[in-house]
Amino acid sequence: MSLGEFELIARFFDRGPARDAILGVGDDCALLAPVQPHCVTAVSTDMLLEGRHFVATDDPETVGHRALAVNLSDLAAMGARPRAFTLALAVPQVDEAWVGGFCAGLFAIADRHGCELVGGDTTRGPATICITVFGEVPPEAALRRDAAQPDDDLWVSGTLGAAALAVHAHSEGRPRPPGDPARLRLERPEPRVALGLSLRHVARAAIDLSDGLIGDLGHILDRSRAGAEVDWSAVPVDPSLDGLPAPLRRRLALAGGDDYELLFSAAAENRSAIEAIGRRLGLPLTRIGRIVAGEGLRFHDARGRPLTVDAHGFNHFA
Repeated sequence: MSLGEFELIARFFDRGPARDAILGVGDDCALLAPVQPHCVTAVSTDMLLEGRHFVATDDPETVGHRALAVNLSDLAAMGARPRAFTLALAVPQVDEAWVGGFCAGLFAIADRHGCELVGGDTTRGPATICITVFGEVPPEAALRRDAAQPDDDLWVSGTLGAAALAVHAHSEGRPRPPGDPARLRLERPEPRVALGLSLRHVARAAIDLSDGLIGDLGHILDRSRAGAEVDWSAVPVDPSLDGLPAPLRRRLALAGGDDYELLFSAAAENRSAIEAIGRRLGLPLTRIGRIVAGEGLRFHDARGRPLTVDAHGFNHFA
């Protein structure tokens, strides 16, 4: 006999008394109290749809991990500390093995970042996962998209293009095998929460790279009413793209998306501090360009010559 809605919640999602929240799963609303004084609440929502973001044959533990990771990445981009999340889950039928695997992945990353499930909803329908995550950040330390200033350095964490390579290979009918590094970057992104917290009072503007460097940097430039110059030769392209044709390698690294690294601007005087943060976290942080007055995004090569890049960020409705 299939589990009903409340049996499903009790078995898989109710983990007992709330650890951090005043009131968690099981009531009409969760109750959260501020933990740090003088902080504001950062809120973000992401939705994953079967057929667009995952398929029925995907490992459910991986789906659970990714569902929360992409939300935590938004908190990281704001410099916010994770607190709690809600989950709205629609499934066509209750597959206990799938739900159990999904919860294993979901709660593993949730526990690692101290972010507890405090409520949500379940229903029958096309497989859909919608998570809203809550964090805290001092308002003066929040890394807002509208804060970049001319002459700021532009930095990016990690390497770019591996997740896009996995998407490209799948679209070409040559999916990367399980355990392949590029496929792991797509399926199990690592939100840069520790980096976001470390960049408080060091960086100015930040964004997580979900839709590609070109598209996401464009959001910072639009909100900050500024332009940017990027040195293509400085962009940290993932080694998995080595050997690809140059135009494809460039497109995947600059416009592929799903990297969930942080792109941020900071005053030049903070270069040493940022380099020290990278060493402490064991995370490569690369300076790739600068913010300039005016409008537009321009690329150049290692010799400073203008470079035409025929690519754009991901758009769900394009």
